[in-house]
Amino acid sequence: MSPTPATMSNPPPNDNVDSSPASTSPVSRPNSTDIPTPGAAKNPAESDVEKTVNVKIDQKLATITWYTIRMTILVALGGFIFGYDTGQISGFLEMAVFRARFGEETSDLSQHPSGFYFTRVRSGLLVGLLSIGTMCGCFITGPLADKVGRKICISGCCFIVCIGVIAQISAGNGNWIGIAMGRWVSGLGVGGLSTIVPMYMAETSPVHMRGAVISCYQLFIAMGMFTAFCINYGTNGLTTTASYRIPMGINFTSPIILGLGMCFLPESPRYDWKVAKIERARESIAKFYGCLETHAVVLNECAEMKKAHYESLGRQRWYEAIMGPRMVYRIALAMALQMFQQLTGANYYFYYGTSIFAGVGIENSYITAMILGGVNVGGTFLGVYMARHFRRRESLCIAALVQSVCFIVFASVGKFALNEHEAGSHEAYISGIIMIVFACLFISAYAATWGPLVWTCIAEMFPTKSRAVAMSFATASNWFWNFILAFCTPFITREINFAYGYVFAACNILAAITVFFFLIESSGRPLEAVHGMYLQMVDPIKSHAFQFPRETNVSSVGSRESALKNQAGQVEKIDKDDHAEAPS
Repeated sequence: MSPTPATMSNPPPNDNVDSSPASTSPVSRPNSTDIPTPGAAKNPAESDVEKTVNVKIDQKLATITWYTIRMTILVALGGFIFGYDTGQISGFLEMAVFRARFGEETSDLSQHPSGFYFTRVRSGLLVGLLSIGTMCGCFITGPLADKVGRKICISGCCFIVCIGVIAQISAGNGNWIGIAMGRWVSGLGVGGLSTIVPMYMAETSPVHMRGAVISCYQLFIAMGMFTAFCINYGTNGLTTTASYRIPMGINFTSPIILGLGMCFLPESPRYDWKVAKIERARESIAKFYGCLETHAVVLNECAEMKKAHYESLGRQRWYEAIMGPRMVYRIALAMALQMFQQLTGANYYFYYGTSIFAGVGIENSYITAMILGGVNVGGTFLGVYMARHFRRRESLCIAALVQSVCFIVFASVGKFALNEHEAGSHEAYISGIIMIVFACLFISAYAATWGPLVWTCIAEMFPTKSRAVAMSFATASNWFWNFILAFCTPFITREINFAYGYVFAACNILAAITVFFFLIESSGRPLEAVHGMYLQMVDPIKSHAFQFPRETNVSSVGSRESALKNQAGQVEKIDKDDHAEAPS
């Protein structure tokens, strides 16, 4: 039957099983040429993914399996490491002991009662060198993950983080460069994790849960930040080096657990497929779906991986990843999304929140940081739900506009109300409270959308062959702008103070425009189908309703169960045809 013309419909926004590229029916007929990599001939009955015996059509799939939950919690610790490193430095800059050991002495006690302070350059480097390390780590780990696998890279990155923590704890009195370089080394590992962890989640999680699973990476980033804020609050009152060394030392826990825990998780099925470990790839997919290896959903996903693999056969150097069809467009878009994730202004609060709210007259700025961190965690829990039930494009666009309004109010109150009243006055206190309220509203919107969904979108838009390298470019963009903001913020706020918020408000509007005109809706579609949509240059504005032309009798997307039954029916038909053609 010839393909029917592309049709437009309105599938539900939740992550249900969706259509696959036009040139591939969900399950193809097995033959001896379907071996994924060149080499010795194999028995198709043993090696081909389209094995059709004992298909369980009536096996109902669970929404999520315990195997997927365990994978998500363990691998998301990579996000916890990211968040903890990001959150702890904000508190260190306000600790009296940390200032005395690594700051500069001053006689201006009116501005610096402790007698010590950090210059803008020094504070910018202490905060920002982590980001430089992470940017380097992204470019190193991306190509490496294609050579040695995702699991080994994750464990190796955890080891590097531990080395960086040791360097920071060991820094002696006055050796602020030792702290900065320790953060740079930790950044190498954190940057690698920020590239590989979302990619591993995207390649292993079931299609209908992929958005929620990847969003848990951002959830653990938020939890890491909140944990760092709480520990800083608890140790701030100590008068010894334990005030900052205890928070640093606790950072050993997560990388050790993650690094060792990866030994008990499977390799990414798509990487296994790439290196011709077909049986292991099929077993992994079945475990994450909680079904037999002969279930239609497993066969269908394997068929999609097979087609994508054949299209990308041949050796490819890492820099050739950007030369593929529509890859420049996608990498540029992914880098823009990661740039805007930083330019929304979230890290303005997370990096310098303690200092910001000390400036608005809040007596204990550590408590304010904990409040912001708690709001971030709560909002990200909402983000996990939204990633499962709402479309990516709509969520990102609406949230960007809300965030812009929040920054306009924050900046206006700070510039025209707070600065007009004497510090410590009732009016200044009320202005500070209003600013904190809108900061919390901003963080709620960010945590539910731009925090988790950007990681989800970039993990979904690339083909398997180029995903590691392409994501390294995108993640490096995140860390580059992270460093620019971390380093430049002290200089900018000194000159324009709270008017800095207007800059972030404008960036949020630009972010909404970028998403609306350039990002394709990927919710509920297999990774290979998203790749096909970019190749066909689907209009992003209409992408939520796009369907590939079908060679099957499936006329609409429908529910997940009905789609699987249609696929299983095709499997049965192929099985009957094989028996009919067998010699008697």
